[in-house]
Amino acid sequence: MAAEAGLEATAALFKVLGSESRLVLLRLLSSKPATVSELTGLSGMSQPLVSQHLKTLRQAGIITVSRIGREAEYQLADHHIAHVVDDAIAHVTEDTPEEKE
Repeated sequence: MAAEAGLEATAALFKVLGSESRLVLLRLLSSKPATVSELTGLSGMSQPLVSQHLKTLRQAGIITVSRIGREAEYQLADHHIAHVVDDAIAHVTEDTPEEKE
């Protein structure tokens, strides 16, 4: 049986999104582009850790980087990913039928 088109790429995307730290960075970048130092301050993560996660996100095509002088500014490549993350958060935080009883 042949796999449905796009399933492999979708699984790879969810694997990249499977890190709480990367989700934090994506949420921050969904509001505005930011530099590594800005993301470090906002996230509370160390600079090397932020840089490592940004590299992973960039390699996956989720974010892009542009140079402004000596600074590198990161932004979402496509805001659809922010909607995917928002929908997932809404899903896990909504009341389940058992909780309503």
